[in-house]
Amino acid sequence: MAKFLTVLLLLVGAFGAGYYVGQRPVGTLQQSVSNLQQSLKEVSKNVMDTTLGIERDLRRRQGLVEAKSRFVQAKVYVIDQKHAEAAKELTAVIDAIETMTKGAKGDDATAALRHLVDSLRDVQLELATGKQVAFKKMEDLQQRMDQQLNK
Repeated sequence: MAKFLTVLLLLVGAFGAGYYVGQRPVGTLQQSVSNLQQSLKEVSKNVMDTTLGIERDLRRRQGLVEAKSRFVQAKVYVIDQKHAEAAKELTAVIDAIETMTKGAKGDDATAALRHLVDSLRDVQLELATGKQVAFKKMEDLQQRMDQQLNK
């Protein structure tokens, strides 16, 4: 009995839905479908933009973490008076940051990273020529890297 009532209810519902859709003009239904398609396209575009933004940010952060790790190693070499090794590590830091900013938009974060690269090049040049670099200068550079990581 319950199966019979369920089948009867489904048939009445299907008939009612068909009758309702059949009474509507064709243009209204097409317009509704068109609006739905446009809203789905907008949602899809927003999702893609958000996903790509998250991916870019993740790559930037991973690059900065790698660069900071190498920079800390360069600081250790400076403390140990191994200037040639410190210069090599700073070259790797500069390469990592340049690779990270290569295809990036020209926003404030990218400009700050390029300015950081210029400062790192100055320190790397001093170390390559055998000059002593102030530890305060290295601390300031590390602090600027930390600021970029926290953005």
